[in-house]
Amino acid sequence: MPNHSNADAPRSRAPWWFTLAGQLLQSWVRIRRDPAEPATLLQAGVPVCYAIERDGFSDALILQRACREAGLPSPMQPLAGTRRRRSVFALARRDGWIFGRIRSRTPNEPLGQLVHSLEGFPERDIQIVPVSIYVGRAPNRDTGWFRVLFSENWVMVGSFRRLLALLLNGRDTVVQFSAPVSLRKVLDESGDIAPERFARKIARVLRTHFRRIRTAVVGPDLSHRRTVVDSVLNAEPVRAAIAASAAKEKISHAKAWRKAHKMLLEIAADYSHPVVRSASFVLSSFWNKLYDGIAMHHFDKARAVAPGHEVIYVPCHRSHADYLLLSYQLHVSGVVVPHIAAGVNLNLPVIGPILRRGGAFFMRRSFKGNALYSVVFNEYLAQLIDRGVPMEYFIEGGRSRTGRLLAPRAGMLVMTIRAFLRAPRRPVLFQPVYIGYEKLMEGNAYAGELSGKPKEKESLLGLLRGLKVLRQRYGHVALNFGEPIELNPLLDATGTDWRAASGDPDARPEWLNDVVDQVAERIQVNINRAADVNPINLLALVLLATPKHAMAESDLLAQLELSKALLEELPYSDRVTLTPMNPAGIIAYGEQMGWIQRVKHPLGDVLTVSGEQAVLLSYFRNNVLHLTATAAWVACCFLNNRRMARATVVRLGTLIYPFIQSELFLPWDSDGFAAQLEATLDFFIRRGLLESRSDGRTVERGPGQEDSAFQLKVIARGLLQAFERYYITLAALAKHGPHTITGAELETTCTLTAQRLGLLNELSAPEFFDKALFRGFIQKLREQRVVWTDEGGKLDYDSALEGMVRDARVILSRDVRHSILKITQGAGEKEPPAGGDAAEQAA
Repeated sequence: MPNHSNADAPRSRAPWWFTLAGQLLQSWVRIRRDPAEPATLLQAGVPVCYAIERDGFSDALILQRACREAGLPSPMQPLAGTRRRRSVFALARRDGWIFGRIRSRTPNEPLGQLVHSLEGFPERDIQIVPVSIYVGRAPNRDTGWFRVLFSENWVMVGSFRRLLALLLNGRDTVVQFSAPVSLRKVLDESGDIAPERFARKIARVLRTHFRRIRTAVVGPDLSHRRTVVDSVLNAEPVRAAIAASAAKEKISHAKAWRKAHKMLLEIAADYSHPVVRSASFVLSSFWNKLYDGIAMHHFDKARAVAPGHEVIYVPCHRSHADYLLLSYQLHVSGVVVPHIAAGVNLNLPVIGPILRRGGAFFMRRSFKGNALYSVVFNEYLAQLIDRGVPMEYFIEGGRSRTGRLLAPRAGMLVMTIRAFLRAPRRPVLFQPVYIGYEKLMEGNAYAGELSGKPKEKESLLGLLRGLKVLRQRYGHVALNFGEPIELNPLLDATGTDWRAASGDPDARPEWLNDVVDQVAERIQVNINRAADVNPINLLALVLLATPKHAMAESDLLAQLELSKALLEELPYSDRVTLTPMNPAGIIAYGEQMGWIQRVKHPLGDVLTVSGEQAVLLSYFRNNVLHLTATAAWVACCFLNNRRMARATVVRLGTLIYPFIQSELFLPWDSDGFAAQLEATLDFFIRRGLLESRSDGRTVERGPGQEDSAFQLKVIARGLLQAFERYYITLAALAKHGPHTITGAELETTCTLTAQRLGLLNELSAPEFFDKALFRGFIQKLREQRVVWTDEGGKLDYDSALEGMVRDARVILSRDVRHSILKITQGAGEKEPPAGGDAAEQAA
């Protein structure tokens, strides 16, 4: 391998007592290097000098061993071209054995010598390699409870405490090598500067570097919660709000202050490194009981861009386990646990204090009517961002009961961006995370809520009753890190001097709402672009597309193979991950997990899903429905048509796209979607599901009894219910006519219609009559100016609406359209005007 050692340096062995100590420590310390092969970072032939954060005998022993095992130059040998006896220096040290005072080394001592050694020798260079050493960073199942008390933190401990940390946690030692700094290059770029001043500058840069790395690995240097609380209460906006509250409620200033103080104690986290490490120890066993494995994808990309940023993790919200899973995986991967915004309903006895010490801060569901609480919470959030504390929150507001991403709620985003505008010191980075399960602990509760049962309120007794989930296995979990979103470029794109708003806590520029909407939309899009497709997702996509949720094994194998080929040949995103199982393995796994049952038959086995399981399985179909949206549209075009012009498929697709995009958070613009449609048509033609006619201008499917027609029908049904919901809305509007129904009344009419249609057709998809989906579609109609509200609060609509009703005949069969029109007529409070009959005839 290349020689990175100091070629001109006289060889010097470490003292015998140093070597002996290293041998004694060998059995107690297990080192993990990051990166695993740090030699690749160095430039061959250039002397190497290591910079460590703090001086210490144990750190020198660990560094020496890590360098030896990695094939790097020894830090104990003299540094070539200098008078230094060792090739290592520390920025700070602690005097004394048990008790001692931290003493920062003057930069003139080590760095000054290095700078002077280059004077008069322009051909010389020294590469300074910053090395961070952490003892006791990643506990595992073998970690004892007592060890967490001696974990790595921000306190510079004495030699005795460091010795205990090594004895207890030495097997979890991390040595992180950073990219080397060319001292000659930096010196040349600094121009004519005094050596002493230059040395101080390099020392500041190194301290900043070590703080940033320690913040990313251990977490920010948090003071006690009392200090944060005092900072919030002393902030000018909070003091003004306290005075305003005292005046409004006619109470004393002291009483108003106590009220604000109580609110803040209810909100604030009380982060504790020992508690986090203890929780990690407990969760390791907990996850092993629940799950067969937890996988993280694209985490290396997320970790690479995080340093220097205020990182906001924004995962999708599927389960109460989301909080713990992400925090646990970040911790064991060497990244600090974020502070998590949790609903105050989780601030339960016993559980609440533990969550609070694990980084949870609690917020009420609504701030309305409580100006003091709003100001206090905003100021607390601003303090966290100003201190560089990573955070995590769910912009969906609550857990998805259907498996789809919910429409974002922008409250936390607004507060985050306004807090950054106040003090834009550290750029904000939003990190989307997709969380994929194979079975949910809350599955039965979600199904009950969607069928009309009230949501069960969180309580300690309910939590204890819920411990029965430990008796089951929940398969595998995937955490996929999506493409991060930087805030500064979006602010720059506003075309305004957004930095002018800095320092003003009340600043709310006109362009702020647009930026918030862009961030929210991109977060949801990037979460979907990082989806994980597991075996259960694929089984749900296929089996729930059949009327009886049953399929012959041979047909199921073929459909699974087609689905995998579609996702592989037309990748939705480079961050989507797909199960490596083959179709036979997927079926076997589904049986093992209890999702599907096999019915033996002499003519071939049938795989089926029971009615109750089908409702639960719809959740996992909805997780990945967006991945097949393009293919589903193309397939839908051939449900009721043997042949269609290729241009018509694309034209109608681009017309309906804004509504599909809004519901499924798809990533393309109109032209991009058209290109996806063209590529999908080509895929179906290659697979023999469609045939190209008339020099490619027309596309045709085979007869209905052929396998190709059956496979197209299965793909189409993934999106068919969405089109039925759209048609329900359009038909209800057309039936009632303009100026006769409000938006709220239309939502109710559509929901009742969908519920009745579901009962008549035995649909096992509770989201079919989800009011939120109808509300989202109506809102998109408003944005497209197809529908608007008149002066009397009633809905009026453009003539384009009736054209959309007519276009529905391309997708929906006459029987389905007739059923919907019949039900919508019965759902109204009065008979529709004549215009509704015209709409039915046109359809």
